[in-house]
Amino acid sequence: MVRIVANPGILGGKPIVEGTRLSVEHILGLLASGMSHAEIIADYPDLTEESIRAVLGYAARALKNDIVIDMPFPREGAS
Repeated sequence: MVRIVANPGILGGKPIVEGTRLSVEHILGLLASGMSHAEIIADYPDLTEESIRAVLGYAARALKNDIVIDMPFPREGAS
């Protein structure tokens, strides 16, 4: 089972395919540029079809669970 993990010591904590330094963002960019799964796997032999599906599943869950966090900023003049 391929997992997507985040570790602050790897790529600044970006989600990556476990056991690699390949970020979800990078793999999605490759797919968006038109690369096929086979082309990506040929260029990055550490990836498998299962890992690409894990990236797509992660992205789908992230979109489904889109949460906006409202961070209050100090008002001007407030102490």
